[in-house]
Amino acid sequence: MNVYKRILEFSKPEKLGNKLAIKTIDLHTGGEPLRVIMGGFPELTGNSVLEYRRTCQESYDHLRKLLMFEPRGHADMYGCLLTPPNDPEGDFGVVFMHNEGYSTMCGHAIIALATLAAEMGWVEKERTSPLKIDAPCGRIEAFVERKGGRVQGVRFHGVPSFVLELDRSLILPGLGQVNYDLAYGGAFYAYVDLKRNDFELELNPSGYRNLIDLGMKIKHAVDNLGPPMHPFEADLSFLYGTIFIDGSENSGIDSRNVCVFAEGEVDRCPTGSGVSGRMAIHRARNEIEIGEIMRIESITGSVFTGSVLEELKYGAHEAVIPEVSGTAFITGFHTFVLDPKDPLSTGFILR
Repeated sequence: MNVYKRILEFSKPEKLGNKLAIKTIDLHTGGEPLRVIMGGFPELTGNSVLEYRRTCQESYDHLRKLLMFEPRGHADMYGCLLTPPNDPEGDFGVVFMHNEGYSTMCGHAIIALATLAAEMGWVEKERTSPLKIDAPCGRIEAFVERKGGRVQGVRFHGVPSFVLELDRSLILPGLGQVNYDLAYGGAFYAYVDLKRNDFELELNPSGYRNLIDLGMKIKHAVDNLGPPMHPFEADLSFLYGTIFIDGSENSGIDSRNVCVFAEGEVDRCPTGSGVSGRMAIHRARNEIEIGEIMRIESITGSVFTGSVLEELKYGAHEAVIPEVSGTAFITGFHTFVLDPKDPLSTGFILR
Protein backbone atom coordinates (compact mmCIF):
# COMPACT_ATOMS: atom_id res chain seq x y z
CA MET A 1 0.00 0.00 0.00
CA ASN A 2 1.45 3.39 -0.95
CA VAL A 3 1.73 6.34 1.43
CA TYR A 4 -1.21 8.30 0.03
CA LYS A 5 -3.55 5.29 0.42
CA ARG A 6 -2.49 5.00 4.06
CA ILE A 7 -3.25 8.70 4.53
CA LEU A 8 -6.72 8.24 3.01
CA GLU A 9 -7.46 5.34 5.38
CA PHE A 10 -6.65 7.58 8.33
CA SER A 11 -8.53 10.60 6.96
CA LYS A 12 -12.15 9.48 7.12
CA PRO A 13 -14.35 12.53 7.83
CA GLU A 14 -16.58 12.78 10.87
CA LYS A 15 -20.35 13.42 10.77
CA LEU A 16 -21.67 16.15 13.06
CA GLY A 17 -25.24 16.74 11.90
CA ASN A 18 -25.50 19.75 9.62
CA LYS A 19 -22.13 21.13 10.74
CA LEU A 20 -19.04 21.05 8.56
CA ALA A 21 -16.32 19.10 10.42
CA ILE A 22 -12.66 19.12 9.32
CA LYS A 23 -10.03 16.96 11.00
CA THR A 24 -6.46 18.19 11.31
CA ILE A 25 -3.16 17.23 12.87
CA ASP A 26 -1.09 20.19 14.05
CA LEU A 27 2.70 20.28 14.29
CA HIS A 28 5.47 22.80 14.61
CA THR A 29 8.90 22.95 12.98
CA GLY A 30 11.26 25.17 14.92
CA GLY A 31 8.25 27.00 16.34
CA GLU A 32 6.52 27.55 12.99
CA PRO A 33 3.02 26.01 12.97
CA LEU A 34 1.65 23.57 10.44
CA ARG A 35 -2.01 22.52 10.36
CA VAL A 36 -2.34 19.39 8.22
CA ILE A 37 -5.89 18.86 6.89
CA MET A 38 -6.75 15.19 7.28
CA GLY A 39 -10.47 14.85 6.60
CA GLY A 40 -13.68 16.71 5.78
CA PHE A 41 -12.25 18.83 2.96
CA PRO A 42 -13.98 18.44 -0.44
CA GLU A 43 -12.13 16.39 -3.02
CA LEU A 44 -10.12 18.62 -5.35
CA THR A 45 -10.33 18.19 -9.11
CA GLY A 46 -7.21 18.17 -11.26
CA ASN A 47 -4.30 16.04 -12.42
CA SER A 48 -1.39 17.74 -10.66
CA VAL A 49 -0.61 19.63 -7.47
CA LEU A 50 -0.65 22.93 -9.36
CA GLU A 51 -4.14 22.10 -10.67
CA TYR A 52 -5.32 21.07 -7.17
CA ARG A 53 -3.95 24.39 -5.90
CA ARG A 54 -5.96 26.33 -8.50
CA THR A 55 -9.14 24.39 -7.60
CA CYS A 56 -8.63 25.23 -3.93
CA GLN A 57 -8.13 28.93 -4.76
CA GLU A 58 -11.17 29.11 -7.00
CA SER A 59 -13.69 26.93 -5.14
CA TYR A 60 -12.70 26.38 -1.52
CA ASP A 61 -10.88 29.48 -0.36
CA HIS A 62 -13.48 29.95 2.39
CA LEU A 63 -12.18 26.73 3.96
CA ARG A 64 -8.63 28.08 3.92
CA LYS A 65 -9.92 31.07 5.88
CA LEU A 66 -11.86 28.80 8.22
CA LEU A 67 -8.69 26.96 9.24
CA MET A 68 -6.12 29.78 9.05
CA PHE A 69 -8.08 32.74 10.46
CA GLU A 70 -9.28 33.43 14.00
CA PRO A 71 -10.96 32.04 16.04
CA ARG A 72 -9.54 28.66 14.92
CA GLY A 73 -6.20 30.02 13.75
CA HIS A 74 -4.33 33.33 13.92
CA ALA A 75 -2.55 35.89 11.74
CA ASP A 76 0.59 33.76 11.49
CA MET A 77 -1.07 30.36 10.97
CA TYR A 78 0.17 28.03 8.26
CA GLY A 79 -1.47 24.91 6.86
CA CYS A 80 -1.53 22.34 4.10
CA LEU A 81 -3.81 19.91 2.32
CA LEU A 82 -2.54 16.51 1.20
CA THR A 83 -3.33 15.41 -2.36
CA PRO A 84 -2.48 12.56 -4.71
CA PRO A 85 1.06 12.77 -6.16
CA ASN A 86 1.66 13.99 -9.70
CA ASP A 87 2.52 10.48 -10.89
CA PRO A 88 2.75 6.92 -9.53
CA GLU A 89 6.42 7.45 -8.55
CA GLY A 90 5.41 10.03 -5.93
CA ASP A 91 4.22 9.33 -2.38
CA PHE A 92 1.78 12.24 -2.01
CA GLY A 93 1.26 15.85 -3.00
CA VAL A 94 0.72 18.95 -0.89
CA VAL A 95 -1.03 22.31 -1.28
CA PHE A 96 0.30 24.95 1.11
CA MET A 97 -1.86 27.74 2.59
CA HIS A 98 -1.51 30.76 4.86
CA ASN A 99 -3.18 34.07 5.77
CA GLU A 100 -2.94 35.50 2.25
CA GLY A 101 -3.46 32.49 0.02
CA TYR A 102 -1.34 29.64 -1.28
CA SER A 103 2.44 29.31 -1.47
CA THR A 104 4.52 27.25 -3.86
CA MET A 105 7.05 25.72 -1.47
CA CYS A 106 7.42 25.36 2.28
CA GLY A 107 10.46 23.67 3.76
CA HIS A 108 9.17 23.64 7.32
CA ALA A 109 6.04 21.86 6.10
CA ILE A 110 8.12 19.26 4.24
CA ILE A 111 10.06 18.55 7.45
CA ALA A 112 6.82 18.33 9.44
CA LEU A 113 5.04 16.12 6.90
CA ALA A 114 7.91 13.64 6.67
CA THR A 115 8.00 13.54 10.48
CA LEU A 116 4.24 13.00 10.61
CA ALA A 117 4.36 10.22 8.01
CA ALA A 118 6.99 8.43 10.08
CA GLU A 119 5.30 8.99 13.45
CA MET A 120 1.90 7.82 12.15
CA GLY A 121 3.31 4.70 10.51
CA TRP A 122 2.47 5.79 6.97
CA VAL A 123 6.10 5.06 6.12
CA GLU A 124 7.74 1.76 7.07
CA LYS A 125 10.45 2.06 9.72
CA GLU A 126 12.86 0.07 7.57
CA ARG A 127 12.40 2.34 4.53
CA THR A 128 15.66 3.95 3.43
CA SER A 129 14.51 5.52 0.17
CA PRO A 130 13.30 9.14 0.32
CA LEU A 131 9.71 10.26 0.57
CA LYS A 132 8.80 11.82 -2.77
CA ILE A 133 6.54 14.78 -2.05
CA ASP A 134 5.03 16.80 -4.90
CA ALA A 135 4.81 20.49 -4.04
CA PRO A 136 3.55 23.19 -6.43
CA CYS A 137 7.19 24.07 -7.20
CA GLY A 138 8.13 20.47 -8.03
CA ARG A 139 9.17 17.19 -6.43
CA ILE A 140 10.92 17.27 -3.06
CA GLU A 141 12.81 14.28 -1.65
CA ALA A 142 12.66 14.00 2.15
CA PHE A 143 14.75 11.64 4.27
CA VAL A 144 13.66 10.67 7.78
CA GLU A 145 16.55 10.34 10.22
CA ARG A 146 15.93 7.74 12.96
CA LYS A 147 17.88 6.60 15.97
CA GLY A 148 16.76 3.66 18.07
CA GLY A 149 13.53 3.58 16.07
CA ARG A 150 12.68 7.20 16.96
CA VAL A 151 12.51 10.12 14.53
CA GLN A 152 15.45 12.46 15.12
CA GLY A 153 14.92 14.87 12.26
CA VAL A 154 14.33 15.26 8.53
CA ARG A 155 16.51 16.47 5.70
CA PHE A 156 15.18 17.29 2.26
CA HIS A 157 16.56 17.92 -1.20
CA GLY A 158 14.89 20.99 -2.67
CA VAL A 159 14.06 21.99 -6.21
CA PRO A 160 16.71 23.73 -8.34
CA SER A 161 17.41 27.01 -6.54
CA PHE A 162 18.95 30.00 -8.27
CA VAL A 163 19.87 33.66 -8.07
CA LEU A 164 17.84 35.99 -10.22
CA GLU A 165 20.00 39.01 -9.43
CA LEU A 166 22.66 39.96 -6.88
CA ASP A 167 23.19 43.44 -5.46
CA ARG A 168 19.92 45.03 -6.43
CA SER A 169 18.89 48.27 -4.74
CA LEU A 170 15.89 50.53 -4.39
CA ILE A 171 15.02 53.71 -2.52
CA LEU A 172 12.45 53.32 0.23
CA PRO A 173 10.85 56.58 1.46
CA GLY A 174 11.86 57.30 5.03
CA LEU A 175 14.63 54.69 4.98
CA GLY A 176 16.79 55.44 1.96
CA GLN A 177 18.65 52.89 -0.11
CA VAL A 178 17.90 49.21 0.47
CA ASN A 179 20.38 46.68 -0.96
CA TYR A 180 19.11 43.17 -1.59
CA ASP A 181 19.52 39.97 -3.59
CA LEU A 182 16.66 38.27 -5.42
CA ALA A 183 16.71 34.48 -5.39
CA TYR A 184 14.49 31.41 -5.69
CA GLY A 185 14.38 28.35 -3.45
CA GLY A 186 10.94 27.05 -4.42
CA ALA A 187 9.59 30.58 -3.93
CA PHE A 188 11.09 33.98 -4.67
CA TYR A 189 12.44 36.18 -1.86
CA ALA A 190 14.17 39.52 -1.54
CA TYR A 191 17.18 38.84 0.73
CA VAL A 192 18.25 41.86 2.78
CA ASP A 193 21.60 41.33 4.51
CA LEU A 194 21.90 43.93 7.26
CA LYS A 195 25.67 43.95 6.83
CA ARG A 196 25.16 45.36 3.33
CA ASN A 197 22.76 48.06 4.52
CA ASP A 198 23.05 51.16 6.70
CA PHE A 199 19.76 50.88 8.61
CA GLU A 200 19.44 49.18 11.98
CA LEU A 201 16.95 46.38 12.64
CA GLU A 202 16.73 43.88 15.48
CA LEU A 203 16.16 40.30 14.30
CA ASN A 204 14.62 39.20 17.59
CA PRO A 205 11.15 39.11 19.17
CA SER A 206 11.44 42.69 20.47
CA GLY A 207 11.67 43.91 16.86
CA TYR A 208 8.69 41.86 15.70
CA ARG A 209 6.42 44.76 14.71
CA ASN A 210 9.22 46.64 12.93
CA LEU A 211 10.15 43.47 11.04
CA ILE A 212 6.62 43.14 9.71
CA ASP A 213 6.34 46.80 8.72
CA LEU A 214 9.70 47.02 6.98
CA GLY A 215 9.48 43.54 5.46
CA MET A 216 6.15 44.34 3.81
CA LYS A 217 7.34 47.75 2.59
CA ILE A 218 10.34 46.13 0.93
CA LYS A 219 8.21 43.34 -0.53
CA HIS A 220 5.75 45.82 -2.07
CA ALA A 221 8.57 48.06 -3.36
CA VAL A 222 10.32 45.11 -5.04
CA ASP A 223 6.96 43.94 -6.42
CA ASN A 224 6.45 47.37 -8.01
CA LEU A 225 9.64 46.85 -10.04
CA GLY A 226 8.00 43.85 -11.72
CA PRO A 227 7.35 40.24 -10.68
CA PRO A 228 10.29 37.81 -10.66
CA MET A 229 9.90 35.33 -13.49
CA HIS A 230 10.25 31.58 -13.10
CA PRO A 231 11.84 30.06 -16.25
CA PHE A 232 9.15 27.39 -16.74
CA GLU A 233 5.97 28.06 -14.76
CA ALA A 234 3.92 31.28 -14.63
CA ASP A 235 2.16 30.20 -11.41
CA LEU A 236 5.53 30.34 -9.62
CA SER A 237 6.34 33.86 -10.82
CA PHE A 238 5.64 36.08 -7.82
CA LEU A 239 7.54 37.51 -4.86
CA TYR A 240 6.65 35.61 -1.68
CA GLY A 241 8.45 37.62 0.95
CA THR A 242 11.43 39.46 2.41
CA ILE A 243 14.21 37.67 4.30
CA PHE A 244 16.40 39.67 6.67
CA ILE A 245 19.87 38.26 7.41
CA ASP A 246 22.28 39.13 10.21
CA GLY A 247 24.98 37.54 12.33
CA SER A 248 24.35 35.50 15.44
CA GLU A 249 25.69 35.83 18.96
CA ASN A 250 25.42 32.06 19.44
CA SER A 251 28.51 29.91 18.90
CA GLY A 252 28.31 27.39 16.10
CA ILE A 253 25.66 29.42 14.26
CA ASP A 254 26.56 31.08 10.95
CA SER A 255 23.74 33.62 10.79
CA ARG A 256 20.13 34.44 11.58
CA ASN A 257 17.24 34.45 9.09
CA VAL A 258 13.93 36.21 9.67
CA CYS A 259 11.36 35.87 6.90
CA VAL A 260 8.34 38.16 6.51
CA PHE A 261 5.99 36.59 3.96
CA ALA A 262 2.41 36.46 2.65
CA GLU A 263 0.37 39.24 4.35
CA GLY A 264 2.86 40.12 7.09
CA GLU A 265 3.44 36.66 8.55
CA VAL A 266 6.71 36.20 10.43
CA ASP A 267 8.27 32.76 10.13
CA ARG A 268 9.18 31.30 13.52
CA CYS A 269 11.68 28.91 11.91
CA PRO A 270 14.64 29.73 9.61
CA THR A 271 12.43 29.16 6.49
CA GLY A 272 13.32 26.05 4.47
CA SER A 273 12.73 27.56 1.04
CA GLY A 274 14.51 30.70 2.21
CA VAL A 275 17.55 28.69 3.29
CA SER A 276 17.43 26.96 -0.12
CA GLY A 277 17.60 30.31 -1.89
CA ARG A 278 20.42 31.38 0.41
CA MET A 279 22.46 28.34 -0.65
CA ALA A 280 22.19 29.59 -4.24
CA ILE A 281 23.27 33.08 -3.17
CA HIS A 282 26.26 31.88 -1.13
CA ARG A 283 27.38 29.58 -3.94
CA ALA A 284 27.08 32.42 -6.49
CA ARG A 285 29.29 34.58 -4.23
CA ASN A 286 31.77 31.71 -3.71
CA GLU A 287 31.01 31.82 0.03
CA ILE A 288 30.20 28.11 0.38
CA GLU A 289 31.70 24.93 -1.06
CA ILE A 290 29.68 21.96 -2.25
CA GLY A 291 28.98 19.81 0.81
CA GLU A 292 29.85 22.55 3.29
CA ILE A 293 27.20 22.98 6.00
CA MET A 294 25.78 26.27 7.26
CA ARG A 295 23.76 26.53 10.48
CA ILE A 296 21.07 29.20 10.30
CA GLU A 297 18.86 30.19 13.23
CA SER A 298 15.43 31.83 13.42
CA ILE A 299 13.78 34.53 15.47
CA THR A 300 12.96 31.83 18.06
CA GLY A 301 16.50 30.44 18.10
CA SER A 302 15.54 27.24 16.27
CA VAL A 303 18.13 26.01 13.76
CA PHE A 304 18.12 24.57 10.24
CA THR A 305 21.24 23.36 8.47
CA GLY A 306 21.74 24.10 4.79
CA SER A 307 24.23 22.90 2.18
CA VAL A 308 24.74 22.64 -1.57
CA LEU A 309 24.53 19.11 -2.97
CA GLU A 310 25.28 19.88 -6.61
CA GLU A 311 25.26 22.53 -9.31
CA LEU A 312 23.21 22.35 -12.49
CA LYS A 313 21.79 24.41 -15.32
CA TYR A 314 18.12 25.34 -14.89
CA GLY A 315 16.80 27.16 -17.94
CA ALA A 316 19.10 30.14 -18.34
CA HIS A 317 20.14 30.03 -14.69
CA GLU A 318 23.09 28.54 -12.83
CA ALA A 319 21.30 26.65 -10.06
CA VAL A 320 22.02 24.41 -7.08
CA ILE A 321 20.24 21.51 -5.43
CA PRO A 322 20.07 22.44 -1.73
CA GLU A 323 19.78 20.15 1.26
CA VAL A 324 18.00 21.51 4.34
CA SER A 325 17.43 19.76 7.66
CA GLY A 326 15.44 20.39 10.83
CA THR A 327 13.09 18.84 13.39
CA ALA A 328 9.32 18.89 13.87
CA PHE A 329 6.88 17.78 16.56
CA ILE A 330 3.17 16.93 16.71
CA THR A 331 1.22 19.35 18.92
CA GLY A 332 -2.38 18.16 18.61
CA PHE A 333 -5.21 16.33 16.88
CA HIS A 334 -8.28 18.46 16.16
CA THR A 335 -11.75 18.47 14.68
CA PHE A 336 -12.79 21.98 13.64
CA VAL A 337 -16.47 22.70 13.15
CA LEU A 338 -18.39 25.33 11.18
CA ASP A 339 -21.95 25.82 12.37
CA PRO A 340 -24.08 27.29 9.53
CA LYS A 341 -25.64 29.66 12.08
CA ASP A 342 -22.27 31.08 13.14
CA PRO A 343 -22.37 34.85 12.39
CA LEU A 344 -18.55 35.01 12.17
CA SER A 345 -18.61 32.24 9.56
CA THR A 346 -15.08 31.50 8.37
CA GLY A 347 -13.34 33.97 10.66
CA PHE A 348 -11.28 37.15 10.80
CA ILE A 349 -7.74 38.35 11.51
CA LEU A 350 -6.61 40.91 14.07
CA ARG A 351 -3.02 42.10 14.61
